[in-house]
Amino acid sequence: MARSGEAGRGVRAYNPSVPFFDDLEHEMTTGRLWARVGAWIYDPSLALGERRGMAARRRELLASAHGRVLELGAGTGLNLAHYSTGVGELVLSEPEPAMRARLARRVARAGGAASVVAASAEELPFAEGTFDTVVSTLVLCSVRDPLAALREVRRVLAPGGRLLMIEHVRAAAPRPARRQDRMAGAWAAFAQGCRCNQSTLELVEAAGLRMERVSDGRWRGMPALVAPLVSGAAVVAP
Repeated sequence: MARSGEAGRGVRAYNPSVPFFDDLEHEMTTGRLWARVGAWIYDPSLALGERRGMAARRRELLASAHGRVLELGAGTGLNLAHYSTGVGELVLSEPEPAMRARLARRVARAGGAASVVAASAEELPFAEGTFDTVVSTLVLCSVRDPLAALREVRRVLAPGGRLLMIEHVRAAAPRPARRQDRMAGAWAAFAQGCRCNQSTLELVEAAGLRMERVSDGRWRGMPALVAPLVSGAAVVAP
């Protein structure tokens, strides 16, 4: 507890009337620290899941990426090794500075085969119809407004373009879905805002996209709350 008079010398007095996350200074300080920690542990935390099938899913999905390609929330660049020779230009967007720094280093090690852009999925700095392929892998669960992000995907897709996606979603079976609902708040606090119970396919449709193909699966090697997966391709709905 601060002693009398210390608050004016840089030590904030505790104010019980101010909710924790309404304290902007505290939120920014702890948020930035947690973001740096999150970027540092991101690859190790996914390593088992990658070995137990996710890397193969990425490779299969990205085999059909072609032309001008935009990846949303590219993180540390785990998809980079899986893009095919059909990609003419690769743009990797990532809003988080700590993630983006690691992404840029991975791109440099790969010979600079992609450009890295600071951009959020909800506000893409690209003209309408710019990309033949947009990629989203394990991203829409964590963006602040996934519907806005998907509407941006629709906007930047060129005629005939496709969204390629792998996302963990709300379970189809009632019992695990209820468990996800109960644990959603705690999981989001632990996993930097990740929503474990999001019905992503409904959002895809609401954004004016149509799933052209979709398959269900399990994210093996990861917690049961985020194990249910969907993957596939979406096009702009007529």
